Amino acid sequence: MSHSADLHKRRLAAVARGVGSTISSYVAQAGGGTLTDVDGREWIDFASGIAVTNVGNAAPKVVEAVRAQVERFTHTCFMVAPYESYVAVCEQLIELTPGSYEKRAALFNSGAEAVENAVKIARHATGRQAVVVFDHAYHGRTNLTMALTAKNMPYKHRFGPFAPEVYRAPMSYPLRDGGLDGAEAARRAIDVIEKQVGAGNVAAVLIEPIQGEGGFVVPAPGFLPALAAWAAEAGAVFIADEIQTGFCRTGQWFASEHENLTPDLITTAKGMGGGLPIAGVVGRAELMDAVHAGGLGGTYGGNPVACAAALAAVETMRELDLASAARRIESILVPALVAINDQDQGIAEVRGRGAMIAIELVTPGGNEPDPLRTAAVSKACHDAGLLTLTCGTYGNVLRFLPPLVIPDADLHRGLDILREALRN
Repeated sequence: MSHSADLHKRRLAAVARGVGSTISSYVAQAGGGTLTDVDGREWIDFASGIAVTNVGNAAPKVVEAVRAQVERFTHTCFMVAPYESYVAVCEQLIELTPGSYEKRAALFNSGAEAVENAVKIARHATGRQAVVVFDHAYHGRTNLTMALTAKNMPYKHRFGPFAPEVYRAPMSYPLRDGGLDGAEAARRAIDVIEKQVGAGNVAAVLIEPIQGEGGFVVPAPGFLPALAAWAAEAGAVFIADEIQTGFCRTGQWFASEHENLTPDLITTAKGMGGGLPIAGVVGRAELMDAVHAGGLGGTYGGNPVACAAALAAVETMRELDLASAARRIESILVPALVAINDQDQGIAEVRGRGAMIAIELVTPGGNEPDPLRTAAVSKACHDAGLLTLTCGTYGNVLRFLPPLVIPDADLHRGLDILREALRN
């Protein structure tokens, strides 16, 4: 029996089955563009721990910063006895996020927690309750964020009741919404909001600039700016959920920059911490400071070890210019995938930005989602040593999220495996 098989046997006896894994091998070491399991098998990494290890799994500066911080102290709770690194991470968020207005930031543990706190801030600042989200959205697995998330299985099924005052508007999904341009799709969404909710009741409009779990959906140009303009006119807070798209993933520091958006609030996590759990909410000072002292926080929020990792990750992103690296990855992935698409009638679209790229699989010559082939292709990739993830409301999207430090040779090797998996 292999070591992975032995570990899997132990897992079945110890870990709740509701916690799934993409592969059944167990990782011993990871870095750059590859993972190595406990049996010595190597995997090319097109997952990045779901867009977390942008700087790699063991970036030297992150390792060094974490080691040094652990030797000093692992925890005091910033709400009890504060420390400089929390302040420094907030300063970096203020500097890096779009918008020249005065900002404040607060730190948390996970993306879902960041989203919950952004909603809390918006409700407190506006005195309103309604939150508008979109078809195909994913915002987390806590009770409020399950309400905000659009997909039932596996995220919401039999976990209700969910938090109230959440309303869903139609998303701009160019492949599937009849060719509406951005302005038309925005008018459709705004019409739903105004009819079903009323502009004066909306505390926040919450949206991913590029949807993640929903299928790497890139809205038509103009859709996001039109929503942001409507929110400003309505007195609602425009929140960009940049948890999966942030920190150089799409070829800019934040995906909002692709359309010159300046959201009122931005939520961050994933790539922010170099692999350690840390999240943030950053935005307009008048909104962030509207909440009373003690109204925001949490025991572990902005943990000093995670803050050290985040500062080192940002330093690595600057030094290696990982936004440019993401654009280089796009310049390799997209032409290769378009060439595959030209030979495969079961691929409806290649889409995404930077190192956040996907293909949507459909019935050949049609537009019906093909989740069975998607799962089979992904499994064939795994069997051949390429770690891929699926996503999409219909389970028919293969997404590619390589670390931004992946060598070109590993990208090409991964593409070769993918071609063979699709062909077979």
